[in-house]
Amino acid sequence: MEVVFVVTFKELKYHWFSDLYRYEESMKVSMAKVFYRQFFFAGYHFMFWLRLCSYLKQKGKLCRPLYFLALVILQRYKYKYGIGISPSTKIGKGFYIGHFGGIVVNSNATIGENCVIMQGVTIGASNRGATKGVPTIGNNVYIGAGAKIIGNVRVGNYAAIGANAVVTKDVPDHAVVGGIPAKIISLEGSEGYISFPYPSEVLMKQAGLLPKTKEQ
Repeated sequence: MEVVFVVTFKELKYHWFSDLYRYEESMKVSMAKVFYRQFFFAGYHFMFWLRLCSYLKQKGKLCRPLYFLALVILQRYKYKYGIGISPSTKIGKGFYIGHFGGIVVNSNATIGENCVIMQGVTIGASNRGATKGVPTIGNNVYIGAGAKIIGNVRVGNYAAIGANAVVTKDVPDHAVVGGIPAKIISLEGSEGYISFPYPSEVLMKQAGLLPKTKEQ
């Protein structure tokens, strides 16, 4: 799994569109909708500014004033919504914050595509021992309310982390884990918990990364 920072405005639009789709499953996306739908979804509102900060941070000195302005606005929403995620965190497309409050993600962590995190989630570092480091979260992962994922562990694709689980070891693809420490409960994965995974080709065309067909 490779998650990279956006470097072009079209890529930024694609990430905005993909995030918004997770909230309302609408193919009728536009920049106007990207802006005004922020005020209907707190999680998307936060991610709009986080994505913008991440983009501006990559643009160098010319965009430095705009980056700091966006960072001040993002900081305000961090405190308002209780979401501690840094623009330095690599987060894939289609990111969904189910409920806000008490969310903390280490700036060096990596989160894949189409992931869901709920309130009270911590994705944090371990500073010593065999798991020293930060987590890597795969694609299509559901992380339930109050769950903690700590240290240099990998959460596989399509995994589901139960509410209040404490994960300190790798989680296989399609596993459902729960408890303290977390143990495998089943291999049914996150199916049913990942609503509206983004349809990449359609949204890439909407963002201008692929040529639009006549039907669109």
